[in-house]
Amino acid sequence: MKKVVIVESPAKSKTIEKYLGSEFEVVSSKGHIRDLATSGKFGLGVDIDHDFTPKYIIIKGKNKDVTQLKKLTDKADMVYLATDPDREGEAISWHLFDELKIPEDKYERVVFNEITKDVVKDAINNPRKIDMDLVHSQETRRILDRIIGFRLSKLMQSKTGGKSAGRVQSVALKIIVDREREIDAFNPEEYWTIKASFGSFEATLEKYHGKNIEIKNEVEANEILNKLSNSFDIDDIQEQEKNKKSKEVFRTSTLQQAAYNKYGFDSSKTMRIAQKLYEGIDLGDETVGLITYMRTDSVRISPEFTSSAFGYIKGKYGPEYVGVVKQGKKQENIQDAHEGIRPTSINRNPEDIKTYLSPDEYKLYKLIYYRALASLMADSKYLSTSVSLDNNGYLFKANGSVMTFDGYLKVYSDFEDKEDVVLPDFKNYKSKTLVCDEIEKEQHFTKAPARYTESSLIKELEALGIGRPSTYATIMQTIKARGYVTLEEKRFVPTKIGFETNDKLQEYFDSLINVEYTANMEKDLDEIADDKKDSVKVLKDFYSSFEPLLEKAFNEMEKKQAEETGEMCPNCGSPLVIRNGRFGEFVACSNYPTCKYIKQEEREIKTVCKCPKCGGDIVEKRTRKGKIFYGCSNYPKCDTAFWNKPIDRKCPECGNLLTEKGKKIVCSSCDYSE
Repeated sequence: MKKVVIVESPAKSKTIEKYLGSEFEVVSSKGHIRDLATSGKFGLGVDIDHDFTPKYIIIKGKNKDVTQLKKLTDKADMVYLATDPDREGEAISWHLFDELKIPEDKYERVVFNEITKDVVKDAINNPRKIDMDLVHSQETRRILDRIIGFRLSKLMQSKTGGKSAGRVQSVALKIIVDREREIDAFNPEEYWTIKASFGSFEATLEKYHGKNIEIKNEVEANEILNKLSNSFDIDDIQEQEKNKKSKEVFRTSTLQQAAYNKYGFDSSKTMRIAQKLYEGIDLGDETVGLITYMRTDSVRISPEFTSSAFGYIKGKYGPEYVGVVKQGKKQENIQDAHEGIRPTSINRNPEDIKTYLSPDEYKLYKLIYYRALASLMADSKYLSTSVSLDNNGYLFKANGSVMTFDGYLKVYSDFEDKEDVVLPDFKNYKSKTLVCDEIEKEQHFTKAPARYTESSLIKELEALGIGRPSTYATIMQTIKARGYVTLEEKRFVPTKIGFETNDKLQEYFDSLINVEYTANMEKDLDEIADDKKDSVKVLKDFYSSFEPLLEKAFNEMEKKQAEETGEMCPNCGSPLVIRNGRFGEFVACSNYPTCKYIKQEEREIKTVCKCPKCGGDIVEKRTRKGKIFYGCSNYPKCDTAFWNKPIDRKCPECGNLLTEKGKKIVCSSCDYSE
């Protein structure tokens, strides 16, 4: 019987199957096959009274998959569990081993950081057993999140308008709310600057008789202007050779930040694209993973890749462009389980394989490729120049630089901001006096701290030691989906319910829902993974602190009263109130459950165009889950419907309606686009 290899995703299984011989059958578990039950005390699926023993059940809809996997593994000579190389992947392997009842001598655990033929084959030839310390760490995280999520969410739903709370999401919300309150409390202070323009450059006033100067109002600015002439004496010239180092290869958080800042990709989109690049792309003559595993907090690079990259750099750009391997800063909360994110081969230039990638895949691969290449290239060099100009005791300063060697910027200049100001060669000036074109004053006000973007929030969470590479995208999704924040100009703004939920959590759970406690819990999970802490003790210590606070909150927290609309129920005469439901706010009778009246939303019907089938109106509609689509007003007699917004134009190739898809116009039936 064939050897069976089980991976997580179907796409990955197709790629790997091409690398292994006919004796192997590669199949997919399609992610997790089991999760905690929702039975038992508080519906947690965890026996709190008996060392927090979890009860697992097969995930709904996965029974058929499990049955098929069971048939394959029962007949196999050997089963290779090849799920992702992290704690989550280790846990999935253990669930497969346990649920499928694979004998100890009939399974091996294999891991690979990249999906390439040589690496996959090497992993098969060098297997190990499941690391139960990693499994216990993941299991502890899952139990913690279940207890906090279920218990706190029930509290929030019964006492406030909040929909959920969580161990990490609530801390992320607190960070956003705290920043918003900083902004509200901020009092801007006025200050002025004075600049002198010399045609090709500007100089800014910095000192008066050697002391730093602050200009607080226009009166002070005018007093200074009255003392200045348009003639400046060159007081000092400083020139210094400086180096600019390239950044390290990406880790999960820095990739998410860079993709957001460069392309506007949110963290979820970045991870979806990276997953595809990791699992394998059909390049015509081969299917291969283009990047290494994308959930990592490490910036290590394998010696094999480093060696090949140095050879590539030397051959293409010259020996002077070859750099050194960056070590990266050592941090307490770094797991360093596997490499940083890099291309699997330095010879797969993005431009050479562009035709095999979607536009977004190409953008992200290009970013990863050139970041890794640049990280191994020499520093760029530039001549930094600073000139001080004296005007009646007032010292103005101008700074500039000229690149003398591009180094890593040879390949990475498109991804870095650069605004070099080139100053004149003052040393060769015959006169030591300069005459300015004009001197201007300008009013400014100090600015409040900026609201968080996805990029800056992920950076903050990582700096604080909160969350891990696999969790950042989920955190961003959750706080948006729960309605705790909105996005204004791509920045997080807490909603009314976000403020209320945060404030109630801080009132009753400030000792647990805070940065320090959450970061320390992450350290505990790391130590469980390293077999330095006992998972049951960690859970007991947490629960002994959590449960008394929860009981107090259930007893003492006042229930938020529903907001009245000023209307009366047409069925029973009770006041109508605003309630929160699965799909947002709705208006209903306050006498629920005695009276179950719900006011139907009066929604303006938006006609888009005429139906090509029956001549009726194509109108904007919503699914039961709130997703917009476009359908015929004569439904159910006419079932014409579109996901993309149709326009009143026909396709020149097939005659069907054209639709709007983002910035493109595409046909609803054929491949035509414009």
